[in-house]
Amino acid sequence: MTFTPFLLQAGAPPAGPAPSAGPPPSTTATTTATTGVATGQTGQTGGQPGGLQGQLMTFGPMIGIFVVFYFLLIRPQQKKQRELQDWIKSIKKGDEVVTTGGLIGKISGLTDHVVTLELQEKVRVKVLRSHVAGKAPAAGEAGPMPQKNAS
Repeated sequence: MTFTPFLLQAGAPPAGPAPSAGPPPSTTATTTATTGVATGQTGQTGGQPGGLQGQLMTFGPMIGIFVVFYFLLIRPQQKKQRELQDWIKSIKKGDEVVTTGGLIGKISGLTDHVVTLELQEKVRVKVLRSHVAGKAPAAGEAGPMPQKNAS
């Protein structure tokens, strides 16, 4: 005995006995069953949520990641930057600072945009206020601690 597969085409009647010649189905039941209006469906297939719920399901994880990044990365960096700007505005003559280029010196003169640093006696350098990176490290904090080898 051999088996021959067959395919049902869309719209083709299913194979099997012919339906009995009973009363025709009512038109309202057919309309309700095919459009889904009476059951509250909007005609979407596949069970996909629609409207605002579908958009939230799509963009919700991205919005959540942005919120996490904002509170863990962006906001603390803005706070640190604001504190540095306030400190740069409050520097005065005699403060020891380090520049973004790595120069360490004592402030010997100030203007609105320029800081004059004294690196050694009679050695002065003018740098922009925006290039002052922060306070100079203390004498014992000049560099990172050397690491010991495990061997």
